[in-house]
Amino acid sequence: MDDDLHFLDQNNSLNLSSDSRAVRFFDRRELVDAFTSTLLGHACKDYFTAHGENAAFVAKTYYHTTTALRQLGNGSDSLSSVTVSKSMFETIARDLLLERTDRTIELYEGSGSNCRLVKSGSPGNLGSFEDILFANNEMQDSPATVALLPNFRENGCTIGLGYIDLTKRVVGLAEFLDDSQFTNVESALVGLGCRECLLPVDVAKSTEGRGLLDALSRCGSIEPVRDLVSGLEIAPAALEALLSYAEMLSDETNYGNFTIKPYNLDSCMRLDSAAMRALNVMESKNDANKNFSLFGLMNRTCTAGMGKRLLHMWLKQPLLDVNEINDRLNLVQAFVEDIELCQELRQHLKRISDIDRLTRNLQKKKAGLHHVVKLYQSSIRLPYIKSALEKYEGQFSPLIKERFFEPLGICSDDDHLNKFVALVETSVDLDQLENGEYMISSGYDSRLLELKEEQESLESNIDSLHKKAADDLDLTDKVLKLEKGTQFGHVFRITKKEEPKIRKKLTTQFIVLETRKDGVKFTNSKLKKLGDQYQRILEEYKNCQKELVQRVVQTAATFSEVFESLAALLAELDVLLGFADLATSCPTPYTRPDITPSDVGDIILEGSRHPCVEAQDWVNFIPNDCKLVRGQSWFQIITGPNMGGKSTFIRQLIGDIMSLSSEPPFLFVIAYLLVLVLAIVNCEECPLFMQEMLETASILKGATDKSLIIIDELGRGTSTYDGFALAHDNREGEPSNKKIIGVANYHVSAHIDSSSRKLTMLYKVEPGACDQSFGIHVAEFANFPESVVSLAREKAAELEDFSPATINAVDLSKQSYDLCTTCLEVYSDIPDSGHFKRDKNGKGNLIPMLSLRVQQGLTSFLKEFAELPLEQMDMKQALDHVNKMKSDLEKDSENCHWLKQFL
Repeated sequence: MDDDLHFLDQNNSLNLSSDSRAVRFFDRRELVDAFTSTLLGHACKDYFTAHGENAAFVAKTYYHTTTALRQLGNGSDSLSSVTVSKSMFETIARDLLLERTDRTIELYEGSGSNCRLVKSGSPGNLGSFEDILFANNEMQDSPATVALLPNFRENGCTIGLGYIDLTKRVVGLAEFLDDSQFTNVESALVGLGCRECLLPVDVAKSTEGRGLLDALSRCGSIEPVRDLVSGLEIAPAALEALLSYAEMLSDETNYGNFTIKPYNLDSCMRLDSAAMRALNVMESKNDANKNFSLFGLMNRTCTAGMGKRLLHMWLKQPLLDVNEINDRLNLVQAFVEDIELCQELRQHLKRISDIDRLTRNLQKKKAGLHHVVKLYQSSIRLPYIKSALEKYEGQFSPLIKERFFEPLGICSDDDHLNKFVALVETSVDLDQLENGEYMISSGYDSRLLELKEEQESLESNIDSLHKKAADDLDLTDKVLKLEKGTQFGHVFRITKKEEPKIRKKLTTQFIVLETRKDGVKFTNSKLKKLGDQYQRILEEYKNCQKELVQRVVQTAATFSEVFESLAALLAELDVLLGFADLATSCPTPYTRPDITPSDVGDIILEGSRHPCVEAQDWVNFIPNDCKLVRGQSWFQIITGPNMGGKSTFIRQLIGDIMSLSSEPPFLFVIAYLLVLVLAIVNCEECPLFMQEMLETASILKGATDKSLIIIDELGRGTSTYDGFALAHDNREGEPSNKKIIGVANYHVSAHIDSSSRKLTMLYKVEPGACDQSFGIHVAEFANFPESVVSLAREKAAELEDFSPATINAVDLSKQSYDLCTTCLEVYSDIPDSGHFKRDKNGKGNLIPMLSLRVQQGLTSFLKEFAELPLEQMDMKQALDHVNKMKSDLEKDSENCHWLKQFL
């Protein structure tokens, strides 16, 4: 315990970093004595500690109790401490770096003022902890760290971006214009798989930077760091800040091993974080099974991590180039048509290690002989892979030859990996691999061979001495044991039972070293001399082995560039083979699409299915057609009951398109209810609907004629009578009464039994508008109280009329007023709660935060509006009258933030 207190010294003498996010651990494995180890109840080698606030965080978050805390010292000088075993430390590290985005981790060694930081990691910088994080797990993703430097101007914002991908050893930069919602930033962060983002502190605090922080929060965690980028050029300055933050230049192993390249936003389909979540592109901890996400469904990779990481990148960066898309489809088709080739290649790929990570260990000088052997075991599979590819004679043979066979041939020729294979087979004792030993072959070096022969000679002399001692003592070899230990070296041992028989000779001819229950250990001068010689030769042999291992590893590192190319080839082959396996093993076979350039063709999907939904065991999926034809149905409105399949339909469409890795060729808007709504909620301000409007405006501003736009449930839960203004396309320069070409209305069908009124969802998308509202039936489905359902039916019968007759403006305005008053009546039947209060007359107060004067003014406004003779007024008269009404209402709402925002 004294060591603990000296080690901490109240944290005054510790050389700690200034990172407020850091959870700090101290490696105590070399500091704990036997007494303290016994007191703490575990072995020294598994011992880590955390202290102070970090200890409390660890105890509450991972032990879920503060009883795990111990107090070091007494009174005001005491300090909280928690003990963490090696396995628990690894669990915590994986959670902090792979699951969370709000913390970093630091590992210290030493004591008191000699304490030093030996490892640090963050969600975007895993390098120091890779051996812990992925010792028994594959590295499925390749996170990037990004730095942003925004330059705000009157006409927008110029963004300087720098990023580092440590797994691929790439640094990149980009510079681009962005809008007020920072949609380009969000797309870039999604495409790069950003886990950590740096911003200048002054930007993080500024008004202009608030929108940027909002965009970053949608993609993960953002923690402003020290101001490293002030006063520098935009994109280079952002990259410079990132290099400084990641301490890239302090590690000489990084020199010459990174590729610098620009990042082009237009090279791939742009996806935002909302789309990634809504479409279940990536796996979630809440998924019931792997098929709940596109990644989980499509991941049929065989290599140890490389294929998974590439699939991650492909799903985040779908292709736009039609030729490249068709090349991928051609390769998948080749493997689908030749099942034997597909299965044979997959069997070989199962024996391929994570070449990316092994190569990185070589470059960072962290590799051992076992890393080299794993690269060798992967390399010797190449001839088999090439042989399988060479046998393919189908229609896509030239493409397979160009994309895989020839590049693999270059990687494995006599000037490249054949040299590496020869190096390993010459230098490594491959026969010892079965015993789990990684050793240099004694024949590789003359000095090593000499030491090996001398060691074997000494072993032979010791064996002879063993036999002679047994003869001298009239014992057999089995009774007289020859052992080797760390305390005495080579010794003889007999059981205590045999000792009385040879006691006289034992005391006169030998030296007794130890007598214990398990027997008597003894030696003589010849055995001790031979044992000392053997130990000296063994140490020399180990040192020589170590030097030769370093030499072999250094030589193997010169092949890093070849291994990087090989890793890229095998990862791509792995993902494409996985696609082929998925296409042939899914419940209903997939069909190859016909991909055309973005300026021609239509989207025609017949019998389209949601790939993730149909993969669930309990689902019998009903397919639907989708036809987006230029000039006929470029804009689609989908209506229908809740749970009727609208969201599934639009998700299956985008899921199909994403799996093709192609941006769709024209604008497509699907909406549940595109309405302009008077939202009455129980709060002073109502920012939710406004946020939807801002996001929609941002989407439309960034849209092109090649964009696919999906708006699902905008203004959900609102009255269908309050307008379809958002769905109205009034293009600039065109008359407002011009007929819109290309707008189509569809609905998800449902059937209501006329006698039982039972609702059956048919999950079919059919042309035309929905002929009635199913909200009450869905409520009945959800077991709403019968009194509520009955009242709803009564009010719906009064308000709804789906006859072909046109509803005039007066009818609509009166029905809007009636609907508001109906809401007040309905809420009057709701019991008192924290949300709704009764007035003295027992009526429910729908908006209790409004003053009585404001409520009366609002009711008067609605009533007066409903009574306006709109059919007798021209546009100017109507607007002037409404503006006056609005002005009067504003006076009554002087102290009401909610109503002022609405107005």
